[in-house]
Amino acid sequence: MKVCVVGTGYVGLTTGICLAYLGHEVTCVDLNQEKVDLLRGGRSPIYEPFLDELMHEAAHNLTFTTDYAEGVPGAEVVFVAVQTPSQPDGQPDLRYLRMAAESIGRTIDGEFTVVVNKSTVPIGSGNWVESILRESFEQFHSRRAAGEFAVASNPEFLREGSAIHDTLYPDRIVIGSDNPRSLDVLNRLYRAVLNQSFTAPTFLPRPEEVGAVPLVSTDLASAELIKYAANAFLALKISYINEIGKLANKVGADINQVARGTGLDARIGSRFLQPGVGWGGSCFGKDTAALIATAAEYSYDMPIVAAAREVNRRQREEAVNKLLDELRILKGRKIGLLGLAFKPNTDDLRDSPAIDIARLMTARGARVKLHDPIAAERFRAEEPELATSLCETVDEVFDDSDAVVLVTEWPQYLELDWGKYVGLMRTPVVLDGRNVLDPQRLSRLGYTYLTIAGRPVGL
Repeated sequence: MKVCVVGTGYVGLTTGICLAYLGHEVTCVDLNQEKVDLLRGGRSPIYEPFLDELMHEAAHNLTFTTDYAEGVPGAEVVFVAVQTPSQPDGQPDLRYLRMAAESIGRTIDGEFTVVVNKSTVPIGSGNWVESILRESFEQFHSRRAAGEFAVASNPEFLREGSAIHDTLYPDRIVIGSDNPRSLDVLNRLYRAVLNQSFTAPTFLPRPEEVGAVPLVSTDLASAELIKYAANAFLALKISYINEIGKLANKVGADINQVARGTGLDARIGSRFLQPGVGWGGSCFGKDTAALIATAAEYSYDMPIVAAAREVNRRQREEAVNKLLDELRILKGRKIGLLGLAFKPNTDDLRDSPAIDIARLMTARGARVKLHDPIAAERFRAEEPELATSLCETVDEVFDDSDAVVLVTEWPQYLELDWGKYVGLMRTPVVLDGRNVLDPQRLSRLGYTYLTIAGRPVGL
């Protein structure tokens, strides 16, 4: 099938490259000429494991352009994957979505086109996008839009760092539309994924447990709400275990054992029950805010979702409070932060806990020393005020520091020779922001081990 993807961010680029690998003819449209030039040269503007390798394998089916007229005409499916950042009131900023819809409406030229909202958009946006498409189409084609297109929702459930895996081997595919014809088109588009009939990449083999992928085919509004409901629930799980972690600290319980004993209940599950500095990234914060804002439009409060956001905000402050309790004074202290990306295996800095913690530390008069194995270059561009605190090596982070905070659990940090660094520090304090280090081992090496959720029993 001929496919167009508008927007080459994390979602759009992953979607376009994976569909091209599956055999579809894909044109990716982005107005950023520098980004398009990079992609035409076979290089990805984002860091995502295996994305460059898959792009190379699918190159014969991929085209990158800044011109809608090169991608939209004749396409059976047009994905809209533009950014929808949060506004101060929590509502998503839909200006890029509007601009994309207007440009698609001007350039649609085919028998029938399914325009798919891949971006996370407020409930009801499908109808709004359809009205913009219709108005733009009729203005530039001088005729009424009668069966030329339909709008659908196909929410993404990608984890950055595992986006290729989640696209090729998803838990489910959700498609929503009020037009049965568009549901049939999307069913054909995803047939190889649904049946798992494609040849798996050698560098990312099909997991043994993956079989036929469930398809959830529903109306437009339900598909839009599924995305928000899923992300809000995952955010709730993380905030919940962090709240339980605070209580574990009070009563002397080991939060790691509490999380394990809770997660083994099949009704609950162990995923997203890892205590630490909390969630970040482009989805959870934005989507929970949008869900609350949408509910407010209908005079409905969502106190559970609001509480999850507040607990998550406090986790970042808790990192500072833990060091205050231990060091007493932060003014003049040197505090190292390991990890800047909001999670491992990505260079995405959006809503990163590390950035908030660094700002809170500097506001207290501390000097921060920052390191990330992948996201440093993006950090320099996006956070120029803090970029002067970047360290080239891990050794620099530890050297003469009063404390080091593990913020992002990159494998490189977990595999450090921690015994090598204890002697470099002024005061060997380690705050484990992700509850992933071995506290007994670090204590034997001479570190004072701290964790956001409280010390494990017996330490």
